[in-house]
Amino acid sequence: MTDTFAALSDPTRRLLLDRLSEQGGLTLSALAEGLPMTRQAVAKHLAVLEAAELVASERDGRCKRHYLNPVPLAKMARRWLGRFEEVPLAAMAGFRNPDASDGGGRTAVRAGSAHS
Repeated sequence: MTDTFAALSDPTRRLLLDRLSEQGGLTLSALAEGLPMTRQAVAKHLAVLEAAELVASERDGRCKRHYLNPVPLAKMARRWLGRFEEVPLAAMAGFRNPDASDGGGRTAVRAGSAHS
C-alpha cells in the first residue's frame, strides 16, 4: 500500500489517473496530450503507476493502451477511509469546531477536559 500512497502523492500522476478514469485505453501520446512535459516524463509517471498496480497496460498491435485499475484504490478506501464512515456521532460529540475562538489554536478539544 506504500506504493499506492507514493504514486498518488504526485499531482501529475493523479491527473493521469483522472484521465484514465474518464476514458480507459489511452495511449501514451493521448495521455501526454496537453501536458507541459515530454512524453518521456509521462512514461516515467506511468511506470510509477504501473508499479503501484494503479494502471494496467496491454498491447494493441503497435500501441500500448493504459487502463485504470481501481482495485488498489478500493482496498485503500476500505482500509483507511471505511473505518470512519460509521463513526457514531456521539463519539465525536466531545469535539468542537476548530474555528471556535479559544485563543489557543487547538484543532480539537475534548469536552470536560481541564485547561489551565
